[in-house]
Amino acid sequence: QWQLAESGGGSVQPGGSLRLSCVNSGVTLAYYSIGWFRQAPGKEREGVSCISGSDGHTYYADSVKGRFTISRDNAKNAVNLQMNSLKSEDTGVYYCVPVSCYERGLWYGGNEWGEGTLVTVSS
Repeated sequence: QWQLAESGGGSVQPGGSLRLSCVNSGVTLAYYSIGWFRQAPGKEREGVSCISGSDGHTYYADSVKGRFTISRDNAKNAVNLQMNSLKSEDTGVYYCVPVSCYERGLWYGGNEWGEGTLVTVSS
């Protein structure tokens, strides 16, 4: 299974913004549905957002709706996650993986995860 590489994490204050990127050098991501998951300390990994490879529809978890935006940058073969109005509860390691992206959720059937990128929101 091909793996994706995440980047763009960092430390910000509440209300701040970050943009995460997900790239792969060998596969054209525009043809695939890609999703973002996150895992907060001591919590299970949860699906955050996805973008469909077929029709471009997107999904957002209720906790991030209106604050996060997923998009493609086909020139860079990337899928980005723009995160605005960050809250402390957004803290965690963020991962991107190929998914099945539905209007009401996303599903990852694999068991391999990349290194992720750490997002810390703290004052």
